Amino acid sequence: MHVLAIGHSPAYVTENADGVRYNWPRIPLPATKNALLKSAELGERIAALLNSEAEVRAVTTGAIRDELKVIGNVTAVEGKLDDPTRDLFIDAGWGHEGKEGITMPGRGKLTERDYTSAEREAIAAGVAALGLSPEQAFAQLGEKTCDVYLNARAYWKNIPIKVWEYYIGGYQVIKKWLSYREGKLLGRALTVEEARYVRDMSRRIAAICLLQPELDANYEAVKANTYAWPKG
Repeated sequence: MHVLAIGHSPAYVTENADGVRYNWPRIPLPATKNALLKSAELGERIAALLNSEAEVRAVTTGAIRDELKVIGNVTAVEGKLDDPTRDLFIDAGWGHEGKEGITMPGRGKLTERDYTSAEREAIAAGVAALGLSPEQAFAQLGEKTCDVYLNARAYWKNIPIKVWEYYIGGYQVIKKWLSYREGKLLGRALTVEEARYVRDMSRRIAAICLLQPELDANYEAVKANTYAWPKG
């Protein structure tokens, strides 16, 4: 869990880019048990957010945090959504079949825009409970947000730009997921649960982004006081 916390610190990744790139990262070990346990607790929070098979309280279940509640909701372009087999059928061009049946990503359709005043206010109110200022929050989430389209009738509203552009293992997470769910490839519309999965995935990634100042502070503290390995 300590390794996971350090590995998700943007400051660590920047400073150790070569080691990470060549699969030989070197992780500093804290000098004290308390520092190790504190770092591991952060890693446990990251692990919970990355585990898509388990609910995370206040992120995907229960009383959702204010700053996350406004992220990723399926929204009608006009009127309301009342026919899942039509409204949740993805045909915005997120994926297509390539050679030998390999799924290839497409451009899809999204609109990059400014946050609405209501979205900004909700995010500012929510992050205050995390000890973050609005400026810090938008530095982590991005100053722009995106509406990501399923089709001409529906879209996932307000997916912050840094959430949309979030990569794991070399893949743009949300876009990669969508590429395999294009209606022609999937052979059907998304289920309501699958549409909500994109919402929850966006909220998980947003929660990780908002943890980054704490992850960086943890890395700097560990780096400043590392365990002294015995010589000989």
